[in-house]
Amino acid sequence: MSDVFTTHVLHIETGTSETVTDLTGDCEEFLNRQASGRDGLLNIFVPHATAGVAVLETGAGSDDDLLAALHTLLPADDRWQHRHGSPGHGRDHVLPALVPPHATLPVIGGRLALGTWQSVCLVDTNKDNPNRQVRLSFLG
Repeated sequence: MSDVFTTHVLHIETGTSETVTDLTGDCEEFLNRQASGRDGLLNIFVPHATAGVAVLETGAGSDDDLLAALHTLLPADDRWQHRHGSPGHGRDHVLPALVPPHATLPVIGGRLALGTWQSVCLVDTNKDNPNRQVRLSFLG
């Protein structure tokens, strides 16, 4: 049985455009306070029907490439049955099927065990809801 389970909720403003927001620093700060050098798991969960969590390289264009790929796969047009909000908003409700609303990552010695170029990101294509919550939970 685990010695520690702790949770913290981040409040993120994503604005009125599609975004990939790097949460890696927030995850590291949370683990610095809560993991105390322990091994375990960090779960990142977005309790929203129109956002997801991705692990990818940022800063070298991959975040923009992801948004471009999502535009190709999920065009913001009138094909969607779900029709409220901005035109094409139904696509935002399909996003979590491709970019899940959660990720569980290893923590080794209190540190997030990511690859060299990996970052933890909130992916939000919903321009109608700029206020997001991200729940960080450490089990270790």
